[in-house]
Amino acid sequence: MFRNRFLLVGLFLIVLAILYYSFFEGGNTDTPAVTNPESYRAEVAQKRKDKDDYFRTSTESPFTDKAKFKGLTYFNPDPAYRLTARLEPFADKKKLVVRLTDGSEEVYEKYAHAVFTLQDEVCRLLVLKHENTLSILFKDQTSGKETYGGGRYLDLSTDDAKENRIVIDFNEAYNPYCVYNHEYACPIPPAENTLPVAVRAGEKFSEP
Repeated sequence: MFRNRFLLVGLFLIVLAILYYSFFEGGNTDTPAVTNPESYRAEVAQKRKDKDDYFRTSTESPFTDKAKFKGLTYFNPDPAYRLTARLEPFADKKKLVVRLTDGSEEVYEKYAHAVFTLQDEVCRLLVLKHENTLSILFKDQTSGKETYGGGRYLDLSTDDAKENRIVIDFNEAYNPYCVYNHEYACPIPPAENTLPVAVRAGEKFSEP
């Protein structure tokens, strides 16, 4: 009887250890299931077409000569770059002064660190909050080569953060407006937000 009890206790401790590793050590980060990859790719392609149409017609477009605008360039949509990240929120509100490309500054709130696994590397990005928007300003190993050297952005909503988890889709990574129009000033990614992997997803660098 005691032997069985010790066996059950041992099994229980093993299960706890597995759960602890999965939740706290980053083993919980994975790629959300995409039940229909083709539908997902079609959805991403439609969003990109809509953005091109917006840049081609809107008065808010960064392109001044819309007649010459031929569309943005992207990596092919890849569901593998749609990831679930574990959030590590800050215990209290902390401010971060972010420098802009024109030398001015903006004040953001440090919201959390997002921890996830990409290409077998454990990655960590600082998530910033400005008004009601969560922003990830990042660089990766494609920056200055296939993508804009100043980094790319991802926008999220506070509503997307649930139970300290959030979905990050690098297929939605985009260039700041200052890439296409030097009259814009754009936030520069924090030094800590340089990923050790090449994120071949989202918007590429293209001349205005």
